[in-house]
Amino acid sequence: MAKTVLIIDDDPTQRRLIQAVLEREGFVVAQADGGAAALDRIASGLKPDVVILDLVMPQMPGIEVLKTLRSQGFGAPVIVLTATGGVDTVVHAMQAGAQDFFIKPASPERIIVSIRNALQMGQLCAEVDRLKKHKSGQTTFADLVGGSPAMARVKALGERAARSSIPVLILGDSGVGKELIARAVHGCSDRAGKPFVAVNCGAIPENLVESILFGHEKGAFTGAHDRHAGKFLEANGGTLFLDEVGELPLDIQVKLLRALQESEIDPVGGRRAVKVDVRIVSATNRDLAGQVAAGRFREDLFYRLNVYPIEAPALRDRREDVPALVEAFIRRFNIEEGKRIVAATPETLALLTAFDWPGNVRQLENAVYRAIVLADDAYLHPHDFPAISGILTPPPKPVDIAPDLIGKPAPPTSASSPAEPEPQEPSQDGAPVRVLDETGHLRTLEAVERDLIQLAIEVYAGHMTEVARRLGIGRSTLYRKVREQGLEGIVDQAAG
Repeated sequence: MAKTVLIIDDDPTQRRLIQAVLEREGFVVAQADGGAAALDRIASGLKPDVVILDLVMPQMPGIEVLKTLRSQGFGAPVIVLTATGGVDTVVHAMQAGAQDFFIKPASPERIIVSIRNALQMGQLCAEVDRLKKHKSGQTTFADLVGGSPAMARVKALGERAARSSIPVLILGDSGVGKELIARAVHGCSDRAGKPFVAVNCGAIPENLVESILFGHEKGAFTGAHDRHAGKFLEANGGTLFLDEVGELPLDIQVKLLRALQESEIDPVGGRRAVKVDVRIVSATNRDLAGQVAAGRFREDLFYRLNVYPIEAPALRDRREDVPALVEAFIRRFNIEEGKRIVAATPETLALLTAFDWPGNVRQLENAVYRAIVLADDAYLHPHDFPAISGILTPPPKPVDIAPDLIGKPAPPTSASSPAEPEPQEPSQDGAPVRVLDETGHLRTLEAVERDLIQLAIEVYAGHMTEVARRLGIGRSTLYRKVREQGLEGIVDQAAG
């Protein structure tokens, strides 16, 4: 999903120049001509990923806008623009909550690098917050990615279950995220912050299941050199998540039923039962009712576990969540792999959304992981998912129309053109810039300079990098002179 940048500046020329740079890099751009307009747009539902804010504006200065945004809980990165690079100005802006700053007029490279750094910092903070919640057992349903009707039902059911101690059975195919739902039930309950212990019942050797779940005393069997508490005691006071509970052997099912009914366990080799305070959340991808009918699962245990079932939907049944999941995985793997992928292109998202994903969210996660590791571009393209798109090699890269941007090719929506623009016929009847006026006297240097810049803009069709190069000045100087000479309209006309 393309990132949205909100530009808040009272100078329309400055807004247009920044917008052109950002759109060629694949960003969605929104504009506001002042602080009040920006606050109104955000209050009405606009959710920018980054804000570029001019500090000097009439009526409502940028610092006041920034302080208002932060006081309202607006957490997106804010980059401030300033005409002067005074230390006091910068420090004041940083203290008010700005992430970065640059001095006007800024080069396209500086703008793009600043925005990507801000986005990366935001991703890092979000990932740190996710890991903290995961480790402390405070994941909630608000942390589950997806707003589809199917996921909305899961969240509503889970939040109600979390408010009680009712046993929860999570049903669904492999890879749909049953453990995340279990963690959210725990994190929304009064046991949040207490131990959350997950056990994959299908991955435990049959001869060790009893010891791992209920613990054993020293010397209880050959090899039991030390006392082992077991998963029930590890989860005491918190939640025990029994994943793939349908894989448990029948003799262990008997002991599990007793633990659920009496809230006590019998360690292997122990002399007395041990009281435990554990909430059980179980999950399976099997048809437990069919297992009961086949005699492979105890009927009494089934009814004990299946008090409050929650059906986790397959990814193919909530395709509208695919873009949000892709974005979340890009954010996570950017941090883990040290990459700077911006997003997936619209064509890529359409491809991924249309795929059936037999392996569900886990398969999508692994596909995005592989694509990010191998991607050479700032965007994920269909050829980065060869197993799904059937495209093994990237298409030839078009030449970017803006060679002054940083070394990232534009997303596929950008038009291509030769790297160096072809000179156009000037609109001044082919006449060179006049040095003498009508009376035969020298014209002022300012007037000659204005005509020369206008001629260069027309000759090179508004390609400002080429204009600056031909005139032998920097782009920042050129943009400043364009404003001083009132040539913004000529730039728009020539570029159009």
